[in-house]
Amino acid sequence: MRIVLLGAPGSGKGTQAKLIVKERQIPHISTGDLLRGAIADQTELGLAAKKVMDAGELVSDEIVLGMLKDRLNQPDAAKGFVLDGFPRNVRQAEMLEELLSELDIQLDHALLIQVNPDEVVARIAKRAQEEGRTDDTEEVVRNRLEVYREQTEPVADFYRKQDIVSEIHGTGSIEEVHDRIQAVFRF
Repeated sequence: MRIVLLGAPGSGKGTQAKLIVKERQIPHISTGDLLRGAIADQTELGLAAKKVMDAGELVSDEIVLGMLKDRLNQPDAAKGFVLDGFPRNVRQAEMLEELLSELDIQLDHALLIQVNPDEVVARIAKRAQEEGRTDDTEEVVRNRLEVYREQTEPVADFYRKQDIVSEIHGTGSIEEVHDRIQAVFRF
């Protein structure tokens, strides 16, 4: 099963990804983890990414896609994966589509976890308090939500055109949300 997880920051994507990969025995592919791993391993792409990051710039989509291509070619991804953190905009979705086509891979699901913005703010504030973080203020979180609304929400429309989007109500217990996701997989 090949899945792209979509949802606002604080919607529970990471939590649900962990449950899906455990049940399905497929890898959770996070672009942030890929970047950190490639830098730590000093791969060619990792060194290129580090150079860009050290200059205070964002790593290009091409570098991220190169890392993603390497990861998708690993044996454990052959039976599926959960992709989290990418694509973040329609251009990235188009680039991912080209990469998957090149690799002869087709996505099965784009799961869009929907949570009310006020609940997202409350969730992130609670997490920040529990983790002792002072950077996740309400203003910062609301700005992140606006960036998500402008840049990432349109990705769902991109996948709707392929008829692979399933919207999941993300409010409730972790188990309740996960049960909703499992119901999508049964169809």
